[in-house]
Amino acid sequence: MDKIRLGIIGIGNQGSGYVRRFSEGKFPEVDLVAVADVKPEREGWLKDNFPNLDIKFFSDGEQMMDSGLLDAVIVAIPHYDHPKYVIMALDKGLHVLCEKPAGVYTKQVREMNEAAQKSDKVFAMMFNQRTNHVYRKMREIVQSGEMGAIKRTNWIITNWYRPQRYYDSGAWRATWSGEGGGVLLNQCPHNLDLWQWICGMPCKVDAKMHFGKWHDIEVEDDVTAYVEYPNGATGVFITTTGDAPGTNRFEITLERGKLVVEDGKLMKWDIGVSEREYCKDPNITNIYGCPEPVVTEVETDGSNTQHTGVINAFASRILHGTPLVAEGVEGINGLTLSNAMHLSAWLGKTVELPFDEELYYNELMKRVATSKNKKVVEEFVADTTGSYNSGVEKK
Repeated sequence: MDKIRLGIIGIGNQGSGYVRRFSEGKFPEVDLVAVADVKPEREGWLKDNFPNLDIKFFSDGEQMMDSGLLDAVIVAIPHYDHPKYVIMALDKGLHVLCEKPAGVYTKQVREMNEAAQKSDKVFAMMFNQRTNHVYRKMREIVQSGEMGAIKRTNWIITNWYRPQRYYDSGAWRATWSGEGGGVLLNQCPHNLDLWQWICGMPCKVDAKMHFGKWHDIEVEDDVTAYVEYPNGATGVFITTTGDAPGTNRFEITLERGKLVVEDGKLMKWDIGVSEREYCKDPNITNIYGCPEPVVTEVETDGSNTQHTGVINAFASRILHGTPLVAEGVEGINGLTLSNAMHLSAWLGKTVELPFDEELYYNELMKRVATSKNKKVVEEFVADTTGSYNSGVEKK
């Protein structure tokens, strides 16, 4: 096999962005041969906008997978159906790349991961922010141990601003039955994945949420979460779709200083000594003093290939056995954080990991039972251009 024959399930906002990248010739080892979407009008949109692409249109994802045309699929449909179609693709002998999040609840995703582990096909997650040079370098420094153990993590990620029209652009958006959550499940899966990828998983989560505080929606649009790690470190995660202008600042305090990602840069404060040793030094004379840091901007390789890099790595794994950007089974980690935050807010208490997945599912279903699809002002495919650092990546 010289090239992967790929199909895309769902060509809404995200899937259409992938089609656009294919039209620009960004995937040398992949041929886009088919797409599937439940809306028949999307076939006309495809032909009108991409006449240079020879793509077969299907109105049903399973029919497309059964066509014999494909080696692999990208799953880019609403969240609840991600595990269903991933499992279906694997069962049909297809490689699969899943959009974020891995699913809505961990019980569902765990079943998906079990199916993937029984399969010999490649399963990947679209965690494109793992390609960002500042986060890759941050992870490298943290995991090397050169700055000692983590003491505190803080991520203020509030530049996911969305107006009401965004939520009114689809009846499924921001409903418990259609989307399964709000800012945590739609905008923040990348951040939650990066947070655990760089810092590891916490053992306790305590979250406060507001549901429909800034918008006419059912789900959360304002979140503040506190976590504790097994080594005693603590962390705070703050997010909303209601702040304008917002902030994107990720800070990790370690024993020998701190790392900060903000405005596309990774800054390092190195105090040259372990704070724990300095604190306990009996010879310190200045009891109000602090180790003087050396502040530098950390040099990186500057590469940030995003979705293109993830898809090319997916193809390369299939063809050459090279590493993925993110293994599919890792999708459960960020979702675990999101689920734990919801459960903590719903119950009004701290949640320990691992949490009771049946309890979470039952609490979610209570909300699904009373969920109502919104009146749609206008369904449209949004402009998906923009950079993550400016907070305008679309979904």
